[in-house]
Amino acid sequence: MPDSHEIVIALHMHTRFSDGTGTHKDIAQAALRAGLDAVIVTDHNVWVPEAEGYYQNHGKRVLLLVGEEVHDRTRVPQKNHLLVFGAHREMAPLAADPQALIRGVIQAGGLAFIAHPVDPAAPFVHEPDISWVDWDVEGYTGLEIWNALSEFKSHLQTPWQVLFYSLLFHQVAVGPFPEALRRWDSLLAEGKTVVAVGGADAHALKRKAGPFTVTLFPYEKHFRAITTHLLLPEPLTGDLAHDRSAIYSALRQGRAFVGYDLPASTRGFRFTATGRGQEVGMGESIALDGGVTLKIRLPRKAECRLIRHGEVVQRWKGRDICTLTVKQPGAYRVEAYLHAWGRRRGWIFSNPIYVQDA
Repeated sequence: MPDSHEIVIALHMHTRFSDGTGTHKDIAQAALRAGLDAVIVTDHNVWVPEAEGYYQNHGKRVLLLVGEEVHDRTRVPQKNHLLVFGAHREMAPLAADPQALIRGVIQAGGLAFIAHPVDPAAPFVHEPDISWVDWDVEGYTGLEIWNALSEFKSHLQTPWQVLFYSLLFHQVAVGPFPEALRRWDSLLAEGKTVVAVGGADAHALKRKAGPFTVTLFPYEKHFRAITTHLLLPEPLTGDLAHDRSAIYSALRQGRAFVGYDLPASTRGFRFTATGRGQEVGMGESIALDGGVTLKIRLPRKAECRLIRHGEVVQRWKGRDICTLTVKQPGAYRVEAYLHAWGRRRGWIFSNPIYVQDA
């Protein structure tokens, strides 16, 4: 049976150790207020393991883990940012060679996720394109298909847009860049196992507004928006080593989905497959053997799409339970959409179930 204990984590964020403005404790307190189970801090080219652990307040606890966002600072133009989790050592010395970096992370027992694979330039605010470009690399765990800060940056083309989106955080998120989803689907169509996550890329940036200093998108706002939901075999125990291992294991296996929790909670989403008495969940494989029934359960009625290798297999509207029997092998994933604040917005993006020839 698929794992069923759901936790919500936020990943990809920065502290004062790189270009964020808060401390690890600030992040933990914001995560507690947002109701998260865990966060993974990834400062640029610096690993701060002593900050790892459980943080508590008013009877609640959150697990703070420390990874790293590694990139070659000397590269011009700047590209190829990699999120590193669970390597348990500093990986920045390998930054100049993306393939050597990924190989080093895997050899250290860690996970390597390509950060903001599509991150277009925003010339108006002097922000360069920092997309991933070395797509011949092998061995990485997955992709950050939805990055909150990259999407915000993409909106900033005029002074009016800068003001509008800076003041109205809830208007920013629409969905992953289509190019990122196409890249993911093409990799899945090649038969590769590629895990998708969503990232906050939170910095709690400070900006001057006349005589005042304001925080642009505090950590807590990000933590209530784009998150990654994990399905674990058992609840977190409160033991750092045990729970860290459980979280990284679920990420490695793709037992996860990306949720945009601001318009409506995505807790409770499930995507499973049954066939010949077997039931599997996201990240797992199942033999075709004549036919496999895919079952989707949404937390509320919404638009739902079943995707295979970039093609829409089935579309449902106004449903919270969706089922379909498929007879083609491939990597099947789910997208769900809601209307909120005047437009259609991405809500849930599942990891695939891999249907294989018997």
